[in-house]
Amino acid sequence: MAPRLAGHRRRHTPDLTGRTYGRPSQHELQGMDSDVVLDLAWGRLVFGQTFAEMRNILAALRAEGTGRRDICIYARDPHVLVGLAPDELFIDPSYTYRLDLYRYRSRHELIRGVFVRTVTSLEDMVAINDIYARNGMVTGDPETMWANHRTRCFTYLVAEDTRTGRVVGTVTGVDHVLAFGDPEGGTSLWCLAVDAQSAPAGTGEALVRVLAERYVGRGRSYVDLSVLHDNSGAIALYRKLGFVRAAAVCVKRKNPINTPLYAGGPPGLQLLNPYARIIADEALRRGIRVEVTDAESGEMRLSVGGRRVLTRESLSEFTTAVAMSRCDDKRVTRRIVEAAGVRVPRGVTAPEDDLGPARELLAGCGEVVVKPARGEQGKGITVGVTDDEELERALAAARLFCPDVLVEELVEGEDLRVVVIDHEVVAAAVRRPAEVVGDGRRTVTDLVRETSRRRERATGGESRIPLDDVTADVVRAAGHGMDDVLADGERLRVRRTANLHTGGTIEDVTDRLHPAVAQAAVRASRAIGIPVTGIDFLVPDVEGPDAVFVEANERPGLANHEPQPTAARFVDLLFPETRRR
Repeated sequence: MAPRLAGHRRRHTPDLTGRTYGRPSQHELQGMDSDVVLDLAWGRLVFGQTFAEMRNILAALRAEGTGRRDICIYARDPHVLVGLAPDELFIDPSYTYRLDLYRYRSRHELIRGVFVRTVTSLEDMVAINDIYARNGMVTGDPETMWANHRTRCFTYLVAEDTRTGRVVGTVTGVDHVLAFGDPEGGTSLWCLAVDAQSAPAGTGEALVRVLAERYVGRGRSYVDLSVLHDNSGAIALYRKLGFVRAAAVCVKRKNPINTPLYAGGPPGLQLLNPYARIIADEALRRGIRVEVTDAESGEMRLSVGGRRVLTRESLSEFTTAVAMSRCDDKRVTRRIVEAAGVRVPRGVTAPEDDLGPARELLAGCGEVVVKPARGEQGKGITVGVTDDEELERALAAARLFCPDVLVEELVEGEDLRVVVIDHEVVAAAVRRPAEVVGDGRRTVTDLVRETSRRRERATGGESRIPLDDVTADVVRAAGHGMDDVLADGERLRVRRTANLHTGGTIEDVTDRLHPAVAQAAVRASRAIGIPVTGIDFLVPDVEGPDAVFVEANERPGLANHEPQPTAARFVDLLFPETRRR
C-alpha cells in the first residue's frame, strides 16, 4: 500500500500512532507487515502498531537478549500491556516528540566546523560505538550495524569535526515505510549522541537536520523520537527544530540496564560526580544497596546482606592507610617502586635551604620537572624547567601546595595511565594536555573558554582549563598571544601537563598496551600494596615495552576509561559474589 504523504495529512491525526488506545482494525493494518521487530544491534525495536495481539508483544519483549535494551513503541493501551507482566515490564519515563515534515524549515547558514555524512565503512560503526560508550549508552555489534546500513531501511549518519577529521557525533534513522509498509509514511530517530568533550557547538542540530532532510526527500510524513523526560538540553533542541509532544509511549523490560529508569535511586544519587556515579550505577544494576553518605565528596556505603563497604569514588576500605601514605608521598612511592624493579626517573628532593642537588640535576639533565612531594590534580607542577631562574620560580610555586618538593629529570614521551584493580590491568589510556583548535575567527582566550565549558559539561564540572599565567606562558612559548586568532584547523596546546582536571583529554589504548608495561604496572601495585590504583608512566611508544614510572594514584577516575569495564571490576573486588558470570 502506498504511503500517505505529509501534504495529504496536514489536517488529520495519524490513526495508528496518534493515539495509544484501542485495538487496531483490519483496515488500519491492511498493507502493513505484522508483528514487526527490528534488530538495531544494541537492542530491538518492537513496533506495537503492527501487532494485532498484545500477548504477542509480550512474547517479543520476553525474547530480549542479555545485555541488550529492547524498546516497544506505539503499543496501544501500554498500561494494559504492562499489566500483563508487571514484574517484567514498565512504561519508560520518556517523552515521544514528533516533527511533521511538512512543517520542517531548513537552516539557511551552515553549522560551522561540522560535516555530516553517511557512514562508509565498518570502522565508522566502531567509531559510533565509541561515542555510545562515552555517553553511557548500550553499544551494539558493528557487523550487525553495518549489515543494517546496507539496506535503505536504516540510515546511520556521523558528524565529523572539519578541523580534526574525527567522528564526534552520530544518529540513526529508521524508515517505517521500508521496514513494514507503514501507511502513515512515518520514520523515527534513535541514538543521537555526540562527544561532549570535543564536538563543535551545533553538532547535534546538524545531525538531526540532515536526517530530517533525508526523509523530506523521500516524501515521508514525520520523524518521531523518544527522549528521557529530564534531558532538558535535548528537549530544547528538538523544540527549536519544530518537534512537538506526541501521545506514544515506550515500554521496556525490567532488566539490569534499565534499573535506573524504573527503580527509584537512593537520596543524593543525582548529586554524585561522574566518578562516584559510575560505581553507584554498577552497584544498583547488581542489586547492591547504595547509601550516599556525602554526595559532595563522592562518598557512599554499599551493602550486600550484612556486609557493608564504605567508598569514596574508587577509594574504598580495602585500601589501607599504609598504601595511601605510600601514594601520598611521591618520594616514598619512587623508592618502593624502584626497589620492585620498575624504572623511575632520576630525582632529588629540594630543601628550601639547600638547592645544590636540584641545580646539579638540572645541569646534568638540561630540563627537569618540579612537583610537590604531596598533591594531586597537577597542582603546583612545573614541566620543562631549563635554568636556575625558572627553577627557583617553580620551587616557589610547588611550595604553595607542599613544603617538600621533588625535582626529577624530564623524560620525553606520552603520558600513560594504567588502571590496575585487584592487581590486574583493566584499562590503559594516553592523556594529552588541553588544546584548542582554531576556527579563523575567535581569539585563543575565546577558544579556551569555549573548550573549557565543553569539558566542564562533559565531566560534571570536574574538568576545566584555567585561564591563568600557566596557560598564558604555554601559549607564549608556542609563539602566540592570548588575543591571537588561530587559523582554521590550527591546533594549539594550552597546558603543559596532561591532567584531566585542567582540561586534558584521554584516548583509550588498552588493546595496544605492551605486556611489559602491563607487568610493570602490576609490579608497582603489588609493591605499594594497593588494590585499586592508577599507575602513571611516560612512554616513548604506546605499543612499545619501554616505560618510566611517574606516580601512583590511590583514587583513579574510573569514568574516564569507558568503554573499559573499570566500574564492573571495582564492584567485583568489593563484592565478588555479585560478579556476572
